[in-house]
Amino acid sequence: MKNEKPKQNKYSKPDGARSGKSRPTTGSSTPSRSREKGLDKQSGKARPIIQADSYLDELKNDLMAFFQINDKESFTQEQVLEHFDVFDRKMKLLVHGLLGELTDEGTLVRHPDGSYQSDEDANLTEGVVDHVNSRFAFVIPTSLTGTRGDRNDDIWVSTEDLAGAVDGDKVRVVRFADSRNESGGRSRRRIEGKVANIIERGRTELVGRIEVWPTYGFVIPDSKKIYDDIFIPKEKLGAANDGDKVIVRLVKYPDPHSSKQRFEGEVVTVLGVAGQNNTEMHAILAEFGLPIHFPEDVEQEAEAIPTKILKKDLAKRRDMRDVTTFTIDPVDAKDFDDALSVQMLDNGNYEIGVHIADVTNYVKPGSKLEEEAFKRATSVYLVDRVVPMLPEKLSNGLCSLRPNEDKLTFSAVFELTPDAKIVNEWFGRTATHSNRRFSYEEAQEILNNSKGDYLAELQLLNELAYKLRDERFKHGAINFETVEVRFKLDENGVPLSVYPKLRQDTNKLIEEFMLLANKRVAEFVHSLSKRNKGGEENTMVYRVHEGPDDQKLQQFADFAGRLGYKLKLDDDHLSNSMNRFMASIEGKPEANMLQQLAVRTMSKARYSTEDLGHFGLAFRRYSHFTSPIRRYPDMMAHRLLQHYLDKGKPAERDLLEDQCKHASAREKMAADAERASVKYKQVEFMSRMEPDRTFAGVISGVTEFGIFVEITENSCEGLVRMQDLSDDFYEFDKDNYRIVGQRSKKMYTFGDQVEVRVKETNLGRRSMDFALVSDKAGHVQDSKAGRQSGQSSRRNNNQSRSSSRGKEGTAAKGENRRGGRGRR
Repeated sequence: MKNEKPKQNKYSKPDGARSGKSRPTTGSSTPSRSREKGLDKQSGKARPIIQADSYLDELKNDLMAFFQINDKESFTQEQVLEHFDVFDRKMKLLVHGLLGELTDEGTLVRHPDGSYQSDEDANLTEGVVDHVNSRFAFVIPTSLTGTRGDRNDDIWVSTEDLAGAVDGDKVRVVRFADSRNESGGRSRRRIEGKVANIIERGRTELVGRIEVWPTYGFVIPDSKKIYDDIFIPKEKLGAANDGDKVIVRLVKYPDPHSSKQRFEGEVVTVLGVAGQNNTEMHAILAEFGLPIHFPEDVEQEAEAIPTKILKKDLAKRRDMRDVTTFTIDPVDAKDFDDALSVQMLDNGNYEIGVHIADVTNYVKPGSKLEEEAFKRATSVYLVDRVVPMLPEKLSNGLCSLRPNEDKLTFSAVFELTPDAKIVNEWFGRTATHSNRRFSYEEAQEILNNSKGDYLAELQLLNELAYKLRDERFKHGAINFETVEVRFKLDENGVPLSVYPKLRQDTNKLIEEFMLLANKRVAEFVHSLSKRNKGGEENTMVYRVHEGPDDQKLQQFADFAGRLGYKLKLDDDHLSNSMNRFMASIEGKPEANMLQQLAVRTMSKARYSTEDLGHFGLAFRRYSHFTSPIRRYPDMMAHRLLQHYLDKGKPAERDLLEDQCKHASAREKMAADAERASVKYKQVEFMSRMEPDRTFAGVISGVTEFGIFVEITENSCEGLVRMQDLSDDFYEFDKDNYRIVGQRSKKMYTFGDQVEVRVKETNLGRRSMDFALVSDKAGHVQDSKAGRQSGQSSRRNNNQSRSSSRGKEGTAAKGENRRGGRGRR
């Protein structure tokens, strides 16, 4: 248990207070806290944070923090003056005035006896805990869109002030003063706070590897953000054996009055022996709360759907079964949810049909299938498997546009000129018949060799796609093409090779026509609004992408400038400048790292009923219509489109907006799981490398605890820890993305080319440690003698490291290697 001090000592006077102004601090056992800003009483929303630019601002913040730390007590004005050592008459008047301001703002409540107390409703912010480090966490304030806002508004909370909250919990947090400066210089800091109470637990189950002892067991969590083992009583071990991967239900959470994170749980599922491919993939799904199997009643409902297309099914559909139609998909795809049709018209134009599986014909509102599809909201693509949104009968059967089968579809049909200009368009339900199933590689080979099935149709589509793409970029679209990695696996799921996914013309061909359909569906629904009474706008599900934050964009441009790249950030030049930048880095060692960094400067795309446009694509309106087999928002778009084709009134917005937020959250969770599976396979692949093999790489991240290096040939990333750079004592220069040697002034900077070898792999944590062999200057680091002498000379400065290491002997990623609280 943490030693608790009397309330009146929590916010004590500092030594050497002068001129009536003091800077209160916490008790001596904890680091000093920053002051805290108040909140707008209306709706419990935070007031805009005002920087402490004057003496009165600072004093007001000090008063505010005093009351918020001692939030259970009330104080008279005389007691406040005594706490602050205020005896001067003018200072008393100032304090009295500031207490009045805080009361008027709703931060303080004045009781009938004249004493003041913090208003518990005014000084709290709701958010979700992101426990990034064993020593501290960030609370991410809840945003209106349900997505993470500006990271600079995240609230820094010491682990000892989490009040028993753990990663993923929804909490109320007291915000303390914002001591950032607007210049963005080295003194820039986070807002700080402490958790007041836990609203909702984010995790009821955890995944990890179990160690079984004679009278108990404990589970080492897979999550990097849970820093303590889960104790399992003997009677709650179930059928788990030592070394198994298990799912545990948490029955006891950390004590809010203790600084130690102590869990207790019970084994609910044994996934299998840790390290086996199937076990680890199931563990990743469980870790992110993703389902492994469909409920039995959902499967039964899917199986009961008739497979034969009847005449009545075709009665209200446009029959396009005689039009040349084919699909182009990845070679290993099993669900084909889109197809293209091509017709040459007598007037010299072309009719291009974008045909999408009519999933909503089979999945009806109120059904078990609908309920499960909404719950999942997306298919999940791990390295070795797909976890579909819909059962296999639908995803791979009824709704898959397989060759030589009649299918029910929802289509966008365009009449295009030879210059790819739209002359006419039509939207509605159709019946289609795919004549051929191409893989991307097959279609590309036909284009390359000018020989093969449907050559003329493929050439036409490719030419039109080029023109559509050119037009899109001319209007301001930005060419974000980040590298995706693929794996060659053996029959047991063991990775034999890692290679980048190639994007050829056929990939871009399909992408361009899908973009066209998604864009025009959104515009069409909007255009139908003019027939509504009073011009009320039709509610639609949009895929929105807001413009980048100016400050983040400037930071990226400044960094790119240090590497010799110039970016123009004004509205007239941004897209062209960014595209030239992307083209200029292509093929260079730092390309992947810079592409990812550029993407991170942009806002995240999400689903919304708000008509906000898509910045990256430069589309005024954009929806998702083309993948209803694997995305629930596409099903929503299909239903809304048909509703408006049937002359329905604008749909109710609030329910749809809630569904959009849910879909956006599930999409992020699926993406996180997919990245985890890729990272696991990368670590597994690198763990099989010869111990002394060296790799060329690029510094892809710089932190206070080391440098991340991405291997150029396979995009695998690992950490060179600060403690392993033995030739000097390096300091983290956050503003310049580098670490600098104290003695030698040697620098390692984001983007530098280096050579590394694998030092250690940790499959449980999906992490790798690298040893630096040499940098681009040829400075050798990897000598045993050098490492030993360097470690010996610095051992006294780094004793804290040993206590933070886990069983494998390495400290958790994100932990400060210098000791103390570090820069934040």
